[in-house]
Order: sequence, then structure tokens, then C-alpha cells
Amino acid sequence: MASILEQKLNWLKDEGQAALLTQLQHGLEKEGLRVDPQRRLAQTPHPESLGSALTHGSITTDYSEALLEFITPVFASSSEALNHLADLHRYTYQQLDNEQIWPASMPCVLPEESEIPIARYGSSNVGQMKYIYRVGLDNRYGKVMQTIAGIHYNFSLPEAFWPLYQKFSGHNGSLQEFRSAAYFSLIRNFRRYSWLLMYLFGASPALCSSFLKGKPHQLEEFCEGTLYLPYATSLRMSDLGYSNKAQASLNICFNHLNTYASSLDRAIRTPYEPYEKIGIKVDGKYRQLNTNVLQIENEYYSDIRPKRVTQSGEKPIHALMARGVEYIEVRNTDINPFLPLGIDQTQSDFLDLFLVTCLLQEEREISQEECDQISENHQRVVTRGREPGLTLIRDDQEVSLQSWAAELMAEMEQTASLMDDAANSQLYTQAVAAQTAKLANPELTPSAQILAAMRAGNLNHGEFIMQQAERHKETLLSQPLCPERFAELERISAESLQEQREIEASDKVDFDTYLADYMAN
Repeated sequence: MASILEQKLNWLKDEGQAALLTQLQHGLEKEGLRVDPQRRLAQTPHPESLGSALTHGSITTDYSEALLEFITPVFASSSEALNHLADLHRYTYQQLDNEQIWPASMPCVLPEESEIPIARYGSSNVGQMKYIYRVGLDNRYGKVMQTIAGIHYNFSLPEAFWPLYQKFSGHNGSLQEFRSAAYFSLIRNFRRYSWLLMYLFGASPALCSSFLKGKPHQLEEFCEGTLYLPYATSLRMSDLGYSNKAQASLNICFNHLNTYASSLDRAIRTPYEPYEKIGIKVDGKYRQLNTNVLQIENEYYSDIRPKRVTQSGEKPIHALMARGVEYIEVRNTDINPFLPLGIDQTQSDFLDLFLVTCLLQEEREISQEECDQISENHQRVVTRGREPGLTLIRDDQEVSLQSWAAELMAEMEQTASLMDDAANSQLYTQAVAAQTAKLANPELTPSAQILAAMRAGNLNHGEFIMQQAERHKETLLSQPLCPERFAELERISAESLQEQREIEASDKVDFDTYLADYMAN
């Protein structure tokens, strides 16, 4: 009997609709610390030539003033998104003088925590709110955790897919309701199997010891100044140095949009005693936006999120509740220090395959027991993923990572075959083959290659990453932007500065009133 996945793939093929899987929508968000020539966190302001971090649509900052974030528009092909990301890197490199973009998820040599600069967004009410939210993150979790960088992969199916899929599924409700439920099914399967992505693409097996200065940990010393775990894949995605009892209590396993939304809505309205002790505004200075479990929805950390583009002044959770899920955001992707952009076409193709397969697999809810097993599997793979004989928990049984991964790869091969036929290519089949090789030989994984390169060059973590940064800068600038593209990005930067000034001039209420109004909605 054909599996659920096979039935759906055959339906797409028989209906002549497989081409819809070649019209996937993509967007990339990639973070990267600015560092000085001594591999230390940059203390300089966000360069004015890059425009306003508040209003620039493609170049901004995340937590720290030194943490750049590049955001691409939505493209119908991942190659276009990657090309746009490369342009943003090239333009930025031309504005950075002697600074580099750190091409790794775990940070460079960090100064004392008090010296990690929080991002500034100007004097407007919205700019102050963004800054105070980050002050709140500092007071709740510390600044060090906020210097970790990653890549967010935004993904959606074309609109034409959904009415056909709804009809096939025999769903009689609204299309919006069906689409949201299907994306939540994708999310649940992603959470079940995302350990495979950690094994294949995890690229943070080591870190600078300054990251854990004075904190207890279970890591081993690789060399002076560098800590690691010998079989780790992604220390970025582990729980080292990070404990969040408040968020753990949310207990979100993504079974339904309404329960997900109501859980987050409750969290941004429910006071939490440890945060009440911090206070909101003390001696005339804000310490956080509020004392609730979450200041705003974005504070909730998950390796995947349902998303909806918001309207002006609208909260993300209200947008989801009103208009349903529009796309999903994959947040567990490490920056691969061997790649100029931290991600490449082959990885993107595999992510597409993985996500389509997760969508078309069986639609099962996640019990509390399975939720706990998912968390345990995740922790095993990020800290011990390449350990020989490693087992994971599946249906209350211990199974080998290798055998389970082989089953998932076989399913993705079926998806790849259909997508390659529709696209008249071999890209997807080749993407599966490239990852299958890593299962046969763990030394081919980025995490293993990083440790091997550090050993071969007798380098600590910072020295190795800085070497890669210099190579990537040289590679990207060897293909400079054409004058028209450079001028366009220069114009966008200048316009964003003007837009920030206009926002600052247009505020009609003081910040206290603005914040109270925002929180009341």
C-alpha cells in the first residue's frame, strides 16, 4: 500500500500539477557580526552608509549594534534570493573599512558583557520601543546569548496550490483555515525530523571560550581559548548557557493555530514574578517593555514559526489570527563558515525538498510525550550527532540515527524525483545524494570539517573563522556590484535615513503613552 506521501505525490503527477512545486516562494534573513581586525566585536555604530537600521528593508541590525541582518525580498526561486543576499554582502563590504562580517553562528572574542552594544534605532517612539525590547532581553537573559547569529529560511507554497490540495484532502471549511492547518502539519513534521537538518548542516561544534566566561558548562577544551564537544553538530541550537523557565512553561507543540495563538497571546499578557522583580521603568529608565512572560511575540524562541505579513501597527499574533498562516520561517540553520553566504544552492534545494516532504507526509498531532521525545532527540543530535552508534527515540523505542535518517532520505528521494521531472533538472536528486553521502561518512558534515580544518591548521575557533571571513570578503568583492546596482543600494540607504527622520518628526505622543497604547491592543 502506498504511503500518504506517495499518494499525494502521485496525485500531483496524475493531475499534471507537479509544476506547482517548482513555484515555491523563498526569502532569506542572514545575521552576521561586525568584527574588528583583532577578531573582537566591533564597537562602532551601524555605518550610516548602510542606511537606517529602523527603516531599511534589506540591511538592518538584530540584537546588537554590531549584529548585521540582511533580508531579501520574496523570490520565486532560491537562486534569486541567494544572488540578492550576495549583492547585500558586496555592498556592505564596500562600506566597512577594516571590519569583517563574521561568517559563523557562534560569536567572535566577546568583551565584558557591559561592553556589548545594544542596537539603536533613533529617537522615534517605534525606534525607542525596539531598543527597550533589547534592553529587556539583556535584563532577562544577558547580552552574550544575543550575539549568536543564524540564517532564517522563509518558505511558502504558491497560492494556486492550495485550492487543489484542499479539494484532494476533502476539506470543506474555508481555504484560509485549511491552509493554516496544512502549514501547522508541516511544522509538526518538521519538528519531528529537524534533527536530520542539525546532523547534515549543523556548523557550530566549537566556540570561543569568552562566550561562556565564568559560567558552568560541559564542554571540553579544544585548545587554548576554544571549547567544543567532539561529536557536536550545532552548539548554537543546544541549551548551553541558556535556561528559560518562563518560556518552557508555554508548552507549545504546534497542533493548532488557535491554541498556538492563544498560548502566545496569553504569554504577552501574563506577568512573571522574576521579571516583576526587574521592574519596568526604574529611576526614569526603562528596563523592559513589560513584566510579562514575553515582552512581545518575537521573544518566543522556536526553531520554526508560522508567519503572516503584518499591516502597519498590527501585532504578528493578531495578523495570524485574522488572516491565517502565509508562510513559515525555519530558524535552525547555522551559518556555514566554509560558504561565502553561509548557505548555498544545494542546501537550499534540500531544505525545499525537506519542507515539501514534511507538508505531504501524514498529518498527525503531537502528544506531550512525543513533544518531550522531540526535545530529547534534538538535544542528542546537536551535542552528539556524529557519535558512532547514536540512537534516537521513535515511538518510545530507541532506533539508530542512521536507519531513521535513511528512511527519511528515501522519502525525500521520491519528492526529489517528482520535482526534478517538473523542473526538467537533476538539482533535487543531486541535493539528496550530497546529503546521503554525509550519512555514510560523518566526516563530510560541516561540523566535522570545521574541527578537522582547525586541527590541520593548528587554529583556535577565532583564528579559523577569521581566515574564512577574509577569504569570503575577497571572493565576493572579486565580482563587484555593477554601477547601477551599487547606485540603487546607495539610493535605498539614503532614502531609509530620510524615512527615519520623517518618522521621528511625525510622532504626536510621548513614549510612555505610545507604549501603553501598544500594550493595550
